[in-house]
Amino acid sequence: MSGNDGKVNEQELVAVLAAETKADPKQIQLVLKHEQHFINNAKANSKGEVDIDSDDLLDYIVAQRDVKLDELTVETILEAEMDYLISKGLAGYID
Repeated sequence: MSGNDGKVNEQELVAVLAAETKADPKQIQLVLKHEQHFINNAKANSKGEVDIDSDDLLDYIVAQRDVKLDELTVETILEAEMDYLISKGLAGYID
């Protein structure tokens, strides 16, 4: 039996994002790494949920010295990633 156990196949994700955004896969991996760091450092609310402000996340990633992509490309990568995660049933938006 195969399943993703709620985990993302990063190689598949990077390949999908590279195809959609035409960005360098190494830069996409950096964006994802910085995104994960930002999320891991975010404070959860009383329900254990972490509310991420997409503008704050975008600013944080673009400010990283090793990220050589412009803001629009980073935003496109993050949006494509969210679409991918939603399509896999691994993420959603909070109303």
